[in-house]
Amino acid sequence: MTRKDEQAGQAAPAGAASAEAVEPVTAEWTRHAAEGVLLDGFHALKHALRFGARVPVAVTTDRLAVRELAQSLAPDLLDVLDGLLREVPETTLRGLVPRAHPTGVAALALRPSAPGWGGDGDGVPGPGAGTQEGAPLVVLDNPRNLGNVGAVVRLAAGAGAAGVLTTGDLDPWHPAAVRAGAGLHFAVPVARRQVGRLPRRPLLAFDPEGDDLRSVPLPPGAMLAFGSERHGLTDALRARADHLVALPMRPQVSSYNLATSVAMALYHWMARPS
Repeated sequence: MTRKDEQAGQAAPAGAASAEAVEPVTAEWTRHAAEGVLLDGFHALKHALRFGARVPVAVTTDRLAVRELAQSLAPDLLDVLDGLLREVPETTLRGLVPRAHPTGVAALALRPSAPGWGGDGDGVPGPGAGTQEGAPLVVLDNPRNLGNVGAVVRLAAGAGAAGVLTTGDLDPWHPAAVRAGAGLHFAVPVARRQVGRLPRRPLLAFDPEGDDLRSVPLPPGAMLAFGSERHGLTDALRARADHLVALPMRPQVSSYNLATSVAMALYHWMARPS
């Protein structure tokens, strides 16, 4: 028997997915790819599942490694992940996503529709599960950096904000924003609205010329609006604002990072006397 014959007769490595097993997984991925939300990595999938995302397809290059990770970081999801994840070769994963995550996990989730979030009478999502009554709604006015948008979504989810709205042309559900948000777009309502369609709530807009935030009471359910780091608030948002407020800042420092500004404002709300 030649060496070639010996190699042909060798068994496939344990756990390796056959072409027949991979084909229906890739077909399901293709079916949902156009409208699905890419969950890039274990932590994004973990968060999305915890907050009720509908995930029709999820893949990994190593089911055993993911199970060990889940036992440590998400034991509450072990059974769900066991039933959901399908193992594929690394070459298949690289063909499905623009950049394979180090955890070797990727999934597609169905983007929630606005009517499913509830609302306050104007088609804008109301407070989600786990959100305190009167929680503020974060508004990002014409943001330009998708990574910042995702970071703000992550902050809003952790702080229990009522949601995140963006104005302008960037989609807050862009894959780069979802990646930066670590799957927490499913933990808090996230949508895009133009200034004229913002909900009917008090709007406090952050501007260096505004009143010190520490001296301004936050109305229940207020919107907290932040301009882009380079250009600040748009004229339309400034005209819509009920009050201009400013974050305390050392003289000669020009600005904070957008996500830092949102974190400071949300902490001010969280630290208010009960």
